[in-house]
Amino acid sequence: MQSYTIGQAARLLGVSPDTARRWADAGRVATHRDEGGRRLIDGRDLAAFSVELAQGGAEADADPSFTSVRNAFPGIVTAVKLGDVAAQVEIQSGPHRLVSLVTREAVEELGLEVGAEAVARVKSTNVHIDRV
Repeated sequence: MQSYTIGQAARLLGVSPDTARRWADAGRVATHRDEGGRRLIDGRDLAAFSVELAQGGAEADADPSFTSVRNAFPGIVTAVKLGDVAAQVEIQSGPHRLVSLVTREAVEELGLEVGAEAVARVKSTNVHIDRV
């Protein structure tokens, strides 16, 4: 399972590293240390926390973003529902929840799973996913 540093988690959540650190210090999201002493957040824990944030579970001190519909939304995969041929992938990017319907083959090739970092690219009504 992928783990994220406090800085990476902050970027994915759309907040400052200080805010992410305060949330970790307060026990809002579990952390562990790597061999180098850096605090890491498990991808599944970060995915669950990002959904909580989006539903109003904590205040974010990020500036509002002004974007067009053709922008990229870096985030974390919060759900993957596989069918025989198609799949539904949900990504939480700060306060934005994006859902993409893609082929099962694409999910498998990209290695998409809950907790993985990904970028949703939105153009008109289409959501494309890039694995980071």
